[in-house]
Amino acid sequence: MGQPLKKVRSGLNTRLGFFILAVLLFGIKSYFAYKTKFSLGVSGGMQNLLLAFNPFPFAVLLLGLALYMRGRKSYWFMLLIDAIMATWLFANILYYREFSDFLTFNLMKGSSSVSNNLNQSIAGIVHPTDFLVFLDVVILILLLAFKVIKVDTRAFKFRYAALVSGLAVLLFGANLSLAETDRSGLLTRTFDNNYIVKYLGLEAYTVYDGVKTTQNNATKANANSSDLTSVKNFIAKNQATPNVEYSGVAKGKNVFIIHLESLQQFMIDYKWDGQEVMPNIDKLYHAQDTLSFDNFYNQVGQGKTADAEMMLENSLFGLPEGSAMVMDGTTNTFQAAPAILGQHGYTSAAFHGDVPSFWNRDNTYKSWGYDYFFSKSYYPNSKKSSYNLGYGMKDKIFLKDSAQYVQRLPQPFYAKLITVTNHYPYTIDSQNKSIEPFDTGDSTVDPYVQTARYLDQAVGEFMNWLEKTGLDKKSMIVLYGDHYGISNNHKPAIAKLLGKKKVTNYDLANFQKVPFMIHMPGLKGGINHTYGGEIDVLPTLLNLLGIKDQDTIQFGNDLLAPGRNQTVAFRNGDFVSPTYTKYGADYFDHNGKELKHMTNEQRQAIDDMQNYVTTQLSASDKVINGDLLRFYQPEGFKKVIKGNYNYKKSTALKQLKKKTKKNSTSLMSQNDHKSTMSDYETDAPELKK
Repeated sequence: MGQPLKKVRSGLNTRLGFFILAVLLFGIKSYFAYKTKFSLGVSGGMQNLLLAFNPFPFAVLLLGLALYMRGRKSYWFMLLIDAIMATWLFANILYYREFSDFLTFNLMKGSSSVSNNLNQSIAGIVHPTDFLVFLDVVILILLLAFKVIKVDTRAFKFRYAALVSGLAVLLFGANLSLAETDRSGLLTRTFDNNYIVKYLGLEAYTVYDGVKTTQNNATKANANSSDLTSVKNFIAKNQATPNVEYSGVAKGKNVFIIHLESLQQFMIDYKWDGQEVMPNIDKLYHAQDTLSFDNFYNQVGQGKTADAEMMLENSLFGLPEGSAMVMDGTTNTFQAAPAILGQHGYTSAAFHGDVPSFWNRDNTYKSWGYDYFFSKSYYPNSKKSSYNLGYGMKDKIFLKDSAQYVQRLPQPFYAKLITVTNHYPYTIDSQNKSIEPFDTGDSTVDPYVQTARYLDQAVGEFMNWLEKTGLDKKSMIVLYGDHYGISNNHKPAIAKLLGKKKVTNYDLANFQKVPFMIHMPGLKGGINHTYGGEIDVLPTLLNLLGIKDQDTIQFGNDLLAPGRNQTVAFRNGDFVSPTYTKYGADYFDHNGKELKHMTNEQRQAIDDMQNYVTTQLSASDKVINGDLLRFYQPEGFKKVIKGNYNYKKSTALKQLKKKTKKNSTSLMSQNDHKSTMSDYETDAPELKK
């Protein structure tokens, strides 16, 4: 045994030997992370082989760069490259744990817009074993520091270094070739980053994302009006005729959009700890004058809340990577709900109890045509730390303080209120807890019920104020969940919440449902079973308001329209429908039975759905990436002039004061210019103090 060990040690004391050790340790570490830290949907011998193999091509290429250097510099550069790759892997582990996706250049470019209040979230995400991704770096440093491995200062011939680089290219070529045999069109047809990492590795995915980002930037620079032709053809072919029965039933009404942060459909009518978790929202959901949708899905990508807002107010999908609000909100041309309604006599206002730069809202809302944006500086209570939690003001305090501005808005108005307390990591102070946590044993999931209950109480208080002031009779109130609260990385907890032993991909697809309801006195309501998603909200609301939008660029359809296409696209290219569901690599029929051996008829139907979804997502991406709406103006629509909007507090309040004078249509003006805040009742313990 002594002789072989001596040979191994002798080999490690050469630069090539140290390089081979570094590559092997990196490959083992990466495989460990892929298998334990990500849910890549690996199945079969080929995919497992590729998962183990794919770290090596880029490890050989990047670590091999050190072989071109001389002496000790070569070793230190190798350690530096290894440490950078370990840090990148670590960052992706943390991001993936909460968002089930990988970091992108667009996301990092916009990180300053979403970094506020992240410290608490990161602390809750990190697991001790995550730091094992740095173990190989530590081992190599210790081996050198204690001279277990000696530095080889001899020159490493250039041609040998070049051979190593050539080997890396050959290894990647083999990797890509094998991947294509298992997943054809891997780099041209996928909307799911998991596939790239599963087949080619995290480093290859990063390069792919960088190339794609550069191409997208070039696309915008080279776009022209002719690019709209295919987009308009798709919309014309798939546009459904709005429901005539509901056309204009809310004409002239105020519109409230109440954003229910991270709230999922499974919480509707959910009972826990012997109680109804959300009695106020449940009551609205089942009211005879509420249109409720029980097959309504979130369709967000990496932008999460920002994607939901993009779809809700533009009927445009978020981007496959990053946030369109961050990347394009400042510069792109939009034809959004605030501008559309503003040109029909509406005052528009957005309310958010956090900093205005979050998700680049302060710039995007100008592009969308919002008259007012009431952000953190408008709320005196936002300065008190006990009134804030996580990503902004606590919902009860936020909604009460928002009411003071709502009462001053000229009617009719379009008002969006963004709640935040039911946001990861779902922590809330003890004085605001009114229900016991779930008992799944998952520390992330269990407090979700407590913040959801708090959100429900806040909504109930706001609805009571609307009723007392009579605003409810003059308004159409829309409530929606923006995206999932519990990610697919918590499968055992999800199974327990759903009363199942184990969840399938079909269960996870349906776990993407979020509440969507439209409440208005006199509205012909009921629970509607049509399949739809956030992309369909704008055309639905415009039809109810009696505003024609047949010539606009919108990718959704009226949820009430008969004969509408009920195939709902997820951002990664998966889909659900009343007949078939695709989620991950699995296909299911309407009963949730997995289709392992399809008939020709089933295959054709599924292929048609996939083609529709892929074309829809691609066309929407083309509109945003190319800023194509700058080349198109619907009939009667005036282009938004961003310079006309100013969200500076002093300027906005001065403008609002002018509009609440004697002839104003605001609630406060109609109340003899007296505040209605005495009608607002809240049990928020902070305000009682």
